[in-house]
Amino acid sequence: MARSYDARGNIYRVVAPEEMRRNGIDLPDQPSHAAQTREAWALAAIEAYCSWPPGTQPSGSKDHRSDGLLVGPFQASPPFDLLIVNTDGTLAERSGNGLTIFSQALSDQGFWPGGEACVLRVHHDKADMLSPGETSVTPAQVEGVGGFWLDLGKPSFGPGAVSAQGIESVAFNGRELSHVQPLSSLNAAWSRSQFTRVGNPHCVTLVEDAGALPSNEQMRQPGLFEGLTRIAYAMPTGAGQPCPAGVNLQWAMLEAGGRIVARVFERGEGPTASSGTSASAVACAAWRVGWVAAGEVKVVMPGGTAPILLEEEQGELSRVSLFGTARLVG
Repeated sequence: MARSYDARGNIYRVVAPEEMRRNGIDLPDQPSHAAQTREAWALAAIEAYCSWPPGTQPSGSKDHRSDGLLVGPFQASPPFDLLIVNTDGTLAERSGNGLTIFSQALSDQGFWPGGEACVLRVHHDKADMLSPGETSVTPAQVEGVGGFWLDLGKPSFGPGAVSAQGIESVAFNGRELSHVQPLSSLNAAWSRSQFTRVGNPHCVTLVEDAGALPSNEQMRQPGLFEGLTRIAYAMPTGAGQPCPAGVNLQWAMLEAGGRIVARVFERGEGPTASSGTSASAVACAAWRVGWVAAGEVKVVMPGGTAPILLEEEQGELSRVSLFGTARLVG
């Protein structure tokens, strides 16, 4: 049976491959093959597991009752393979909240081997990123709350890290950032961005005034929603500019004491209450422009606050880790 989990307001449905097949969805046995043939089954899976039953969609709610679908595990012992399906039927290379939810689901089902670290392998069909992408996950407690630390590895920066095209440079705090013209044409305050890859491609726009942080309600309004979709989504839904494979968008503002306030518009999903890899990208971008030092950074999103641990070696970020918790809902 498919189950729904909540991680900081991000809701994913978790479904086993064999259940999908029992329900008539033609999912291949091998996750690598499933990723390469996702156009044949992904939208049917989203319709079956993420759409609202007729007559049940609350007024003003999102078009789907979850932010995506986690398909797996494909085996009963680690390493565990999975697919992360966005509600538009595309696949994600990584999702911090999604992997947190998947880890909790594995634990609830008795698959997780005690308190040991496990490797989760996400299969996808993106040409500019190795598949499967691996993430080591370790059960832990932070401030008395049980959850998981996700080792997201070493981040990379700049247009080349996310295959962005036609980007102009702009200076900020002694660093070379990017001017993303489609963003600044929507709002003149969105003129300084840091491209960052933390498994997924991200574009973090740095703002200095809370009024420049778009709310989720504002991002759902006609006009702005279409403009952000053209930037964030790959073709044919979006324009794939400046990133042909699409890019996750974030806005970040320094609050105080290592706290960054952020908003998120996800590729393949739109405005979302929170995103683990987005929070990690925001923390990395904040470090690069000198807003925060290495160590613990807290990223505050509408759905909750994400603890991020940044590790530095010889003036470079060597590792970024994300702590997450998830709970069964519905």
